[in-house]
Amino acid sequence: MNPLKWVTSRLVILVPYAWLLIFFLVPFFIVFKISLSTTAIQMPPYDPVFDGTGTWEKIKQLSFDNYVWLTEDPLYYRAYISSVIIAAVSTVLTLLVAYPVAYGMARAPSSIRPTLLMLVILPFWTSFLIRVYAWIGILKPEGLLSQLLISLGLISEPLQILNTNTAIFIGIVYSYLPFMVLPIYSALEKMDYSLVEAAEDLGCTPTGAFWKVTFPLSLPGVIAGCFLVFIPAVGEFVIPDLLGGSATLMIGKTLWNEFFSNRDWPVSSAVAVVLLLILVIPIVFFQNAQAKAEEAGR
Repeated sequence: MNPLKWVTSRLVILVPYAWLLIFFLVPFFIVFKISLSTTAIQMPPYDPVFDGTGTWEKIKQLSFDNYVWLTEDPLYYRAYISSVIIAAVSTVLTLLVAYPVAYGMARAPSSIRPTLLMLVILPFWTSFLIRVYAWIGILKPEGLLSQLLISLGLISEPLQILNTNTAIFIGIVYSYLPFMVLPIYSALEKMDYSLVEAAEDLGCTPTGAFWKVTFPLSLPGVIAGCFLVFIPAVGEFVIPDLLGGSATLMIGKTLWNEFFSNRDWPVSSAVAVVLLLILVIPIVFFQNAQAKAEEAGR
């Protein structure tokens, strides 16, 4: 084997692993180390462990009290549950909006598909924060939506949407819609639509052909899009803070308060570690199940 080709093939494999090591595993272990520390009135606001002096003594001082505290205080598991529910509902709503859009793009003439793709990613050209602030101007009681509906005679009083979960759902669906549209479009665009025609020739109705052919073939894109929306939505901070108001309980806001208001870095690090496990463990199980299903199908 050509030595240069061998080195190149190894580099192709090593680069993503090096990326994960530097930007995922190392920060994770730093946060995990802080979560095993104790709070201190100093800078940094915790007692460091593994600082190069008295290593064995430091190991004996490691404490899991912060994780125990998370199970004892209802604030944290309520925040986890609320975050997962809001993220799950937002993911379903995003899928319901994104699938028809992606389907329409995939069935559109090939000459206009690049334009449609550009329109989907066009919101990314504007700051995420500015786009969320724009929704405040739309959803507040004296905002554009209420004024439009009142002028049309559809409502008599301003809508109370801002500072509710409905506003959070709207913000998440709008903000993460491209992350759902693009993978679904990618799956649908590659599909052989002669299979749909064959199903209809064999007696399937258009609706039946969609559910028996089109939707199953688009499932990889649907699953990828759901992951791309659900994972960041669980830890979302900006949208709940600006559109949901102070009463909204989500783990992203809880993390912010622990880090910057309470300055309790060990507890907030424990919250972050548990959040990561909540997201990673189901994904690992899903990937293992998918791999076993593929092996069984061969």
